[in-house]
Order: sequence, then structure tokens, then C-alpha cells
Amino acid sequence: MNTNIKTPIWFWIISVIALLWNLMGVMAYLAQAYMTDEILKAMPEADQNFHNNIPAWVTAVFAIAVFSGTLGCIALLIKKKWAIILFIISLVTVLAQQFYNFFIQDFVALTGQRIYMPICIVVFGAFLIWFSKYSNNKGWIS
Repeated sequence: MNTNIKTPIWFWIISVIALLWNLMGVMAYLAQAYMTDEILKAMPEADQNFHNNIPAWVTAVFAIAVFSGTLGCIALLIKKKWAIILFIISLVTVLAQQFYNFFIQDFVALTGQRIYMPICIVVFGAFLIWFSKYSNNKGWIS
């Protein structure tokens, strides 16, 4: 890597925002994976059914998505180009999870957060792949 290339401040801002976004994903995964029976029983019946019927592979891709995305953000912050592959892994697993949510799971209420949040997650995942490739092309990561 050419050490004379100055990394712009907006690279750091985007990288930190991306890390915070992915850490929220990790928190969502942990909340789902370690949900207590009391919390589950307090949810509406449709949400209980959704959570009770999630197959292990969907939980696994959720974990892979959020942890590879978080590691990708850390890779960006330490200026490593392996962030690209981590973001690709994250997006592929996000797409697998969303495929399940929208086409396999009996998902009756596709409104509000249940539709907008998954779309935002996919768009942000695709953006992070583009951003990491752009950063690599500019010589900001190596």
C-alpha cells in the first residue's frame, strides 16, 4: 500500500457508522438467540409463531451475517482489504435469511418494520461491499 495516500475523514465516519450498524445486528441476534420464555410469551401470537418456527440454519446464517459484517467493519477500520470478502459473506447470508423470511416462513404481516428493515439491511450490506471495493481501489485499504 502506498503510505502517501491520505484516507479521507468520511472513510472513517462511514466505517464507524457501519460498525455501529453491525453491532446493532449482533445485539439483535443475541436477543433472538437468547430470548427467554417469559419474553417470548409476552409477544403477540404471530411473533411467537415466527420465533418458534425458525430453523437452525436461519439462526446460523443470521449469526454469520452479523458477525462477518462486524468483522468486516473492523477490517475497514484497520484498513484491510479482507473486509471485502467478509462483507460479501455477510450479504450472501443476509439474502439467505431474507429469502426464508419472505418466501418460506408464513409471514402474514409484511408491513412496517417487517418489510422496511430487511430492505435497509440488504441495501446497507450491498453498500458495504461497494464501499470496501471502492476503498481498496483508492488505496485506502490493503
